[in-house]
Amino acid sequence: MYIEVLTQTILKKEDQTFTYFVPDNLASKIKIGVRVKIPFGKTIIEGFVMKINITPDFDKNKIKEIIGITDEEPVLNEEMLLLGKNMSDKLLCSLVSCYQAMLPKALKAEVNTSIKIKYDKYLKRIKSIEEIDNYIENCKYDSQIELLCKLKEGDIPISKVTSSIKTIIKNGLAEINYEENKRYKYMGISNYKKVKLTLEQEKVANTIISSFNIPKTFLLYGVTGSGKTEVYMNIIEETLKLNKEAIMLVPEISLTPQIVGKFISRFGNVVAVLHSKLSDAERYDEYRKITDGEVKIVIGTRSAIFVPFTNIGVIIIDEEHTSSYKQENNPRYNAKDIAIWRSKYHNCPVVMGSATPSLESFARAGNNVYELLTLTKRAQNMTLPVVNVVDMKEEVKKGNFILSEILKKKIKEKLDKKEQIILLLNRRGYSSIISCRDCGNTEKCPKCDIAYTYHKSSNTLKCHYCSSSKMPNTKCSICGSTNIKDYGLGTEKLEEELFKLYDARIVRMDVDTTSKKGQHQKIIDDFGEHKYDILIGTQMIAKGLDFPSVTLVGVVSADSSLTAPDYRASENIFQLLSQVSGRAGRGENKGEVIIQTFNPSHYSIALAKEHNYLKFYREEMKIRKLLKYSPYYYMVLVKITTKDYDLGFKEADKVSNYLKNNVNIETIILGPSMASMFKVNNIYHYQIIVKYRKDDKLKEALKFVNNVYKQNSKVNIEIDFDPIRI
Repeated sequence: MYIEVLTQTILKKEDQTFTYFVPDNLASKIKIGVRVKIPFGKTIIEGFVMKINITPDFDKNKIKEIIGITDEEPVLNEEMLLLGKNMSDKLLCSLVSCYQAMLPKALKAEVNTSIKIKYDKYLKRIKSIEEIDNYIENCKYDSQIELLCKLKEGDIPISKVTSSIKTIIKNGLAEINYEENKRYKYMGISNYKKVKLTLEQEKVANTIISSFNIPKTFLLYGVTGSGKTEVYMNIIEETLKLNKEAIMLVPEISLTPQIVGKFISRFGNVVAVLHSKLSDAERYDEYRKITDGEVKIVIGTRSAIFVPFTNIGVIIIDEEHTSSYKQENNPRYNAKDIAIWRSKYHNCPVVMGSATPSLESFARAGNNVYELLTLTKRAQNMTLPVVNVVDMKEEVKKGNFILSEILKKKIKEKLDKKEQIILLLNRRGYSSIISCRDCGNTEKCPKCDIAYTYHKSSNTLKCHYCSSSKMPNTKCSICGSTNIKDYGLGTEKLEEELFKLYDARIVRMDVDTTSKKGQHQKIIDDFGEHKYDILIGTQMIAKGLDFPSVTLVGVVSADSSLTAPDYRASENIFQLLSQVSGRAGRGENKGEVIIQTFNPSHYSIALAKEHNYLKFYREEMKIRKLLKYSPYYYMVLVKITTKDYDLGFKEADKVSNYLKNNVNIETIILGPSMASMFKVNNIYHYQIIVKYRKDDKLKEALKFVNNVYKQNSKVNIEIDFDPIRI
């Protein structure tokens, strides 16, 4: 038997399939989608079986024999095989990269993956208690007698096989049993209690439930605190009654512990969890719970959309506006697009929910591509928080550089009432830059030409792009001055300032404090139990978290991303402010929000204050239409990267000229230009932006460009459809 095997070789971006011979003793085990070990040059690699019983069109004597079969059952089922081909065609990426993205590390086509199933050993009694008592009466060894007495009470966990155990087994009194130990165990705290849906929530849930078995996409636009999660759980409950499966995507790992706690409390052990903070072994265990049919619900971040369920009843995407649903390296898929593809395959609805839907999704709802559902009221008669915008230009004149007078006053007021506070500052570290006050020199990362961020807790300068770090200099490297000062504000400095002002329990949640396993969950659980009074964090604390005792949210610097060179900057800041504001007043007490900004009149900030998404949508759409941005135009970002500065400009210019000459005349080609992050880790980034509405020639032109540079070792081309960042 001859088979065709797809494997990932050193050839850049290239799909490689090779023909191999399968000996008769292995032929019955070969299936499409299994992994096989194959000789490849002087090495041994793995690949996926794509075709069986092919007829080679070249000398059979030159065809090598497979070494072995890795899997008993396919790791790629029929749906995954089709989905991978669809992704490869639409995203112009290699087929093998699509398949690898779908699988946990233990099941990827990689050799030397040493992730094994973990088993616990138990000593199990196989004789009656009477027979064991008879043995004990004639036994002279205390260690055996002690062991047998324990065995009469039940199975005994063992770590090693002692001589006493060997003797008991030899005499036929017991045997060793093995039980698989699933390594991920939810250790969080949940006080979840099922509540009755409001009439508004019930109407939304029933609309979706009535669309089971129909491939339909719903956009659920519900204000913060309107009980979207409760609606999701009711929909999933009905799905399980039909013996179908549900996928629930969340954007951030920080949201996972609270969501998982609620789902496990309601649905029990039919829930699996998949996110990037799981170890490879834990992810493998959770994945096998899915393939073995042990679970019916999967909760996870972006890549959980690929779970190999075979009877999906509903797919839910919470906080659908979040950019984290888009993968930023190959394959550059958007989980929302994959969800819609799978809904058509399984004939099931997709529900995308958000208090601040992306403009693209809301526009599609307006054009009846999606069906719009709304939740206009907060659950349990809670009111939206009162938002106060503070002009920091005036506060700086008073000497308030970090916290405004009103925010300081409100923090003290909430602390006195034993209520909790969340403070958002979307910049980690202690300060933005360290600079010489005499000559103005700023410490920069030599690999990225970007200013280092100072982290006081470790006394290091860190580059947040290539992750390099160094100790800060005591003298200026240019003029030798010791007059070195840090500028800007990060979460570390804010934490230090709060400790100076208040006798309070403060915890910080950012990338630096959550790098260790389990830290997300510990901080969330501790804050939920009121072990802390103030939670400081970056944008990871802005979405989805539910703390009833939080009555004050402060946004310390609302302008941090408003001036970013990104056409989505206004949308991003509106969403961030609206989402973090929604963390306040989710319990019995009313919530307050204070937004500190140097741009109080900017429409994204002014309308976030009013909780007015619809007006923001109309304002932003006017600008998008005028400037020909999404959702009025589709967009493609062509990235050209190289270590050679001059070569980059030359090749980027070639690509731009080719596209201009080979697409429709209405298509807009912008660039080449330097990317906003031009140099990262000694690699230069150039870009070309393509805007189009309908272009039957564009795909072929992009394919040609992609193919030209596949084997170029000096220049790399990356094509990103519907990019999140430009």
